[in-house]
Amino acid sequence: MSEEKIFDISAPDKNVSYDSSDIEVLEGLEAVRKRPGMYIGSTGPRGLHHLVYEIVDNSIDEALAGFCDKIVCTIEDGDIIRVTDNGRGIPVGIQQKTGLPAVEVVFTILHAGGKFNNGVYKVSSGLHGVGASVVNALSEWLEVRIFDGKHEHYMRFERGAKVAELEIVGETERTGTEVLFKADSEIFTETTVYEYDILETRLREQAFLNAGVRIELTDLRVPDGRSETFHYEGGIRSFVEYLHKKKGAEVLHDDIMYFEMESADKHSQAEIAMQYNTDYNEVLISFANNVRTVDGGTHEEGFKRALTRVMNDYARRFGILKESDKNLSGDDVREGLTVIISAKVMEAQFEGQTKAKLGNTEIRTLCDNCIQDRLMTYLEENPAVAKAIFNKALEASRAREAARRAREQARRKSAFDNASLPGKLADCTDKNPENTEIYIVEGDSAGGSAKGGRDRKTQAILPLWGKMLNVEKSRIDKVFGNEKLLPVVTALGCGIGEEDFNLDKLRYHKVIIMADADVDGSHIRTLLLTFFFRFMRPLVENGNIYIAQPPLYRVTGKKVEFEAFSEEEKDKILSELGENAVVKKVKDPLDPEVITYKISKKDMHYYAYSDEERDAILSRIGGSDDVQRYKGLGEMDSAQLWDTTMNPETRIILRVTLDDAQSASDTFSILMGDKVEPRRQFIEQNAKYVKNLDI
Repeated sequence: MSEEKIFDISAPDKNVSYDSSDIEVLEGLEAVRKRPGMYIGSTGPRGLHHLVYEIVDNSIDEALAGFCDKIVCTIEDGDIIRVTDNGRGIPVGIQQKTGLPAVEVVFTILHAGGKFNNGVYKVSSGLHGVGASVVNALSEWLEVRIFDGKHEHYMRFERGAKVAELEIVGETERTGTEVLFKADSEIFTETTVYEYDILETRLREQAFLNAGVRIELTDLRVPDGRSETFHYEGGIRSFVEYLHKKKGAEVLHDDIMYFEMESADKHSQAEIAMQYNTDYNEVLISFANNVRTVDGGTHEEGFKRALTRVMNDYARRFGILKESDKNLSGDDVREGLTVIISAKVMEAQFEGQTKAKLGNTEIRTLCDNCIQDRLMTYLEENPAVAKAIFNKALEASRAREAARRAREQARRKSAFDNASLPGKLADCTDKNPENTEIYIVEGDSAGGSAKGGRDRKTQAILPLWGKMLNVEKSRIDKVFGNEKLLPVVTALGCGIGEEDFNLDKLRYHKVIIMADADVDGSHIRTLLLTFFFRFMRPLVENGNIYIAQPPLYRVTGKKVEFEAFSEEEKDKILSELGENAVVKKVKDPLDPEVITYKISKKDMHYYAYSDEERDAILSRIGGSDDVQRYKGLGEMDSAQLWDTTMNPETRIILRVTLDDAQSASDTFSILMGDKVEPRRQFIEQNAKYVKNLDI
């Protein structure tokens, strides 16, 4: 989740000149350090972990080329990353065009690497040739060792710059590359601490996608260390099996369907593994050249198109659908389906360096043909499996029809007519969605405080009541009969489900979940995030879903004093302190023209959003007379709720990303599913990380 920030950009000064002297040329890796987000997406946790991916991906490319079968990633003390492989090793000879050692070129020059030469890497995840150099540029320091079977070569860089020439430091019979680096805290100001679970997920995926490759992850920051090895001979079939086992899903058929196809020119390949389960939710995860394409692309489009067509063709041919019956929809045939798509392309076309979406048109055709040929044959050869799949698809179709009737009934009531909006919704007066936001609040008590403290022009409040629907075990038609979720659907006004959803009809551009900072509040957030992820995913993809951060503590301090050295700074402090602040002008005795403002106030109130923040405040202001812990939103009056959680000028709200919602959905599947064993394992593994436990 990313923190929402507001920037105030003043009008430009039209008197300032603009000529050739203002044109700046960034040399070497300066551009990367000045605009890191262009290369790694962000300088937050996502970008930090992306550094590891870039180095590991280089080793994966060696595996794809058939020269590497073991990769070791280690998180060392101080959050230093070490990645080692047993590939050929980065070349150390002189690169003719630059006159520099090839390894130096790879780590110091953008758009340099072996990925542009199809004779070196037929398929690679590195497209732009910037991975190693970007990691180098954004590291406080980086060391690389190359083992060529005869010698061990060593080179060190600091913030992208070479600090020593490439040198031979020993003899060896091994081959491969070892990269050791420390992320630069000047760039990653939010955090330089790696999350083991994030790296674990990524590296496990790589092991699934590259059958036979052994990937080891070790964390030396914890006592006695922590280590896991990922090695799957079954490839993406093992991936499907793992996903079902992880959430305890009951499969509809024993076989995992696996299809693969190569293009006629042998420049691209598609692998697809799929299996149905008894749940109602689709899980489709796609990759291109081993990079997860979270925004999909042509490989997903080709698969979906062909799957729907093949299923309907088969159903018509064998009388499952009568002549008068409507075709099954894409949602119908993908209900309960878990599918992994892995595309390999010689000339991959991605959107941006972070490679979120695949654009190669030939892959759409290849995936389409693969499913058309292979799946039709499989269904014909396995009639019992086909019968189970179509029974489920027909049930989904009937549920979809029931949902359609419920939607039409809701439309007849006119969702945009205030008379039909939820009775407990306190709407805002501004009707421009770009200006408005809605707080979804648990309980009438918190809802009352929120209604009293809100900005009535732009902020709407919707208190939830009644029993929250278990969306893990429910189809979309059940949502329309649920007294807790239907008001959310009606208030937002954009519909639900793939066929009916219309983002243009969203009545509020910020949908903010505001729940207590305790176990129950966490449960409610997870339920709502899962609901949005399953039935209103475009809201998550578009960045419309947020989580409010209510404070955990209110700390009352004694008299506080601030100094301001300008009118602007004085006004800012006064706006933060509010009423009863005292301002005193103080002249500098050495320079009477210089004036300092001393601002003081008694009984200053501070709000802390974590135990750590509370301790920091207490250490700053001394042991306080009053520290109040909020156990619920209802304990705050309207003014406090506005000051801490709802005021756009001072609040902290977290924007929910697709990964956040996916994680919540996965957790909910485990905790609310029918299988006991996955739930027991999850609790045992995560009990030590529990926070906000009310005893």
